[in-house]
Amino acid sequence: MNKQKQMKNRRDFIKKCGLSTAPFLLPPLAGSAKSLVANPTNTASEKTLLNFVYDGLALSPQAYLEKLHEINAAQAIEPDFYGNGGATKALEEEFAARMGKEKAIYLPSGTMANQLAISLLNGNKTKAIVPENSHVYRDEADAAQSVHGKRLIPVGKGKPFYDLKDLEAAIAYSKEQEVFRSGLGTVVIEHPIRRADNTAVPISTIKEVSDYCRANGYKLHLDGSRLHLAAAFTGVPVADYAAYFDTVYISLYKYLNAAGGAILCGEAAIINQVSHQIKIFGGTSFQTWGNTAVAMHYLHGIEERLETVVGKAKELIAALNEIKGITIEGLENGTNVYNLSLASTISLKKLANFLYQEHAILLSRANEDGLVKLTINESLLTRNVPKIVAAWKTGIKEARQ
Repeated sequence: MNKQKQMKNRRDFIKKCGLSTAPFLLPPLAGSAKSLVANPTNTASEKTLLNFVYDGLALSPQAYLEKLHEINAAQAIEPDFYGNGGATKALEEEFAARMGKEKAIYLPSGTMANQLAISLLNGNKTKAIVPENSHVYRDEADAAQSVHGKRLIPVGKGKPFYDLKDLEAAIAYSKEQEVFRSGLGTVVIEHPIRRADNTAVPISTIKEVSDYCRANGYKLHLDGSRLHLAAAFTGVPVADYAAYFDTVYISLYKYLNAAGGAILCGEAAIINQVSHQIKIFGGTSFQTWGNTAVAMHYLHGIEERLETVVGKAKELIAALNEIKGITIEGLENGTNVYNLSLASTISLKKLANFLYQEHAILLSRANEDGLVKLTINESLLTRNVPKIVAAWKTGIKEARQ
């Protein structure tokens, strides 16, 4: 009975804090009644989740519905019809303008955006170069080969990103070692790189690769799923990045907090072909305004908000590093992900449970090297830095062993 009561208390707390979708990422609970909070003392303003796990806000279903209601109350959401018109058209036009491209189109997923961009840019050519650690190569189920008849050539194994020398070497090897040259059509860059903890590709490297590709007739596609995050932390505007590519994909749910969806921007000659491709691959949705209206809401002012996030992150990390037993370090060419390590005298499980239960602050598990990836996002704007630091100081005291 005690265990059942504990689990009920935990579920009630999660619901009150809007965390009902998060438990699968939470640290394991300590399992004792003392570690579970039946009547949390958080103030109402602090019940919004402050998460150091996601790139975005991780809205619960209830919070998402409330946000849609808020958006609609301010100005009635106009529905689309099979992706045409309404909130979806407005978002497409907004993205095209912001990226400096002729057109943009909504797609149901980033995988489809990446794959269709590569396929259309390649035309009859069969090869495309991709980063070895990219989403396109590692996480899209060999769609390029299986669906589109394109062969991906991975470059930069063991590195966060490839540079011009890596690219030139890969192209030279392909030309010299293959008897029948089917032709390279597209070069892909992912920026920032998810598998390298959102490391940014230096703008100088992107420029060198772009200049080379332009001079040699290769098309360029940017997997910019988290592009605004990179821009905020590097100081390079998104349009400056986009200018080096023929097509650019951006996720609508990573930090724009939509329930799903993607935007692909580029020349009209390419984008005009995408809607038919979406249809034949079964991706057309009757209405998509539930995603595009929320994405548009968070797109407005995104640069200014993320600039504030960057400033608060620097302040917070400096203050947390003053606490004995905590070390937080940035990464080379890093963006919004930091390495958090704790002294051996501090229990991560106890700290994570305390922060979550008492202050609705969410940490991720440690990796195989004992490092916790501390991911900075817009949820940082829901609290002030002194309160966050105070919570951590108390948590560290509770977690010492």
